[in-house]
Amino acid sequence: MTPFGRRLREMRGERGVTLSQMAQAIGVSAAYLSALEHGKRGQPTWLMLQRIMAYFNVIWDEAEALRALAEMSDPRVVVDTSGLSPEATELANLLAREIATLPPEAVAELLGRLKILGRPG
Repeated sequence: MTPFGRRLREMRGERGVTLSQMAQAIGVSAAYLSALEHGKRGQPTWLMLQRIMAYFNVIWDEAEALRALAEMSDPRVVVDTSGLSPEATELANLLAREIATLPPEAVAELLGRLKILGRPG
């Protein structure tokens, strides 16, 4: 499941909306919506994101947060390390190889550390 898929499922749950109801309302199949939630599909298009935001009547900060989650939810990530250090290439390859075996606590710790590094200021 992607971060966007998790939030989408939470939003449906908060509003008591089934997958089928939402899919019909936004003009997609329930299978597509399920695949989007479970990370079996890539990031939603801008048009699909707009349909979802309109369906849930999401505006301003919540809309921006949903857009940011969609950006961070590509289940098939490609990391280009050309021009970076050998250590950066090693890190990318090691992470790609080992991520499926990392315990949730280790993933959470790495994610927290990287988010701290990525903060401006």
